[in-house]
Amino acid sequence: MDTQLGKESLPDRMRGKDFLLKGGERTLAISKQRKDELVTQYVKWVNQSQALIVTEYLGMSMKQVDELRAKVRDAGGEFHIIKNTLGEVALKQAGLSFPPELLEGSSAVVFAFRDAPEMAKVVNDYARTSEFVKVKGGYLENRPISAAEIVSLADLPPLPVLRAQLLGTIMAPASKLVRTLAEPARQLAAVIKAYADKDAATSAA
Repeated sequence: MDTQLGKESLPDRMRGKDFLLKGGERTLAISKQRKDELVTQYVKWVNQSQALIVTEYLGMSMKQVDELRAKVRDAGGEFHIIKNTLGEVALKQAGLSFPPELLEGSSAVVFAFRDAPEMAKVVNDYARTSEFVKVKGGYLENRPISAAEIVSLADLPPLPVLRAQLLGTIMAPASKLVRTLAEPARQLAAVIKAYADKDAATSAA
C-alpha cells in the first residue's frame, strides 16, 4: 500500500507541486474500495499506536507536508492527512470515543508507534514554528487527551529515560516516593502509569 501520505489520491499533474491543501474534505473523489482500504489502514495504525495526535493543517504546501512527514517517520510514526468522514469511521471501528470538534475542518493524524513523548515533542516543536499546523487533541493509550495534555506529554523525557526514572522511583526510599507522588504534576504520573501498565501487559502476553 502506498503510504506517501496525502499523495495517493492526487493526479500526476499535482504531485510535487507547491499547491495549498484545502481542508479535510477533499473534492477529489475516491472509490469505495479505496475508502475501505484507508479505513482498514487507519484502524491498523490506531491499534499499533501508543498515541494519536490530531492536527489542523490548513494552508500547508506539499513541501511542508513532506517535511513534517519526514520528521514524524524519523520519530517512529506516520503523518496522514485524512477525510473527516473516514477518520470518524476508523475511530469508531477502533472503539474510540471522540468529541465532534476533533474532526472538524482540516484534519491530519500523527500515529506514534514507538515513543509517545518523543512524537508529541516533534509535533509541538513543528507547530510552534508553523502558522499552518495546530494541535487539536488526540489519544494516549486509547484515552482522549487535550491539546494542553499533549504539550505536557511533549515535556516528558524520551521513553528509555522515563523508564529509568520510574525504576529509580520504585527503588527509592518510601519518603522520597511520597514526595514525588505529592508533586503537582499529576498528568505526568498518569502518563508514567500508562507506560508501566503497557509494559506489564506486554510481559504477561
